Amino acid sequence: MDKFQHIDVLGAQALIDEENARLVDIRDLQSFSVAHPHKAYHLTNETMVRFMDQVEFEQIILVMCYHGISSQGAAQYLINQGYEQVYSVDGGFDAWQRAQLPIESNLP
Repeated sequence: MDKFQHIDVLGAQALIDEENARLVDIRDLQSFSVAHPHKAYHLTNETMVRFMDQVEFEQIILVMCYHGISSQGAAQYLINQGYEQVYSVDGGFDAWQRAQLPIESNLP
């Protein structure tokens, strides 16, 4: 069985910039709404089918959670669904913010 890979936040940002990787954020809606990485897709049980309809299996997927723990299970799930290159972002959104990478908010 294939397995997801690990990547740090700077490597994740490089894949977004250079390879057009898709970043998905699996944190709860309230946390996602307050702040999330720029252009991140909020991946939940409810949005999974739509995501899979929109994203090709060859697309590089980066999975982010709060600290890089929960994202590992979600990354493996995406591998099991047929995605070929899936990464769990080590350190999660916490590390993303500490690295001062681009974030946005859904709040007015």
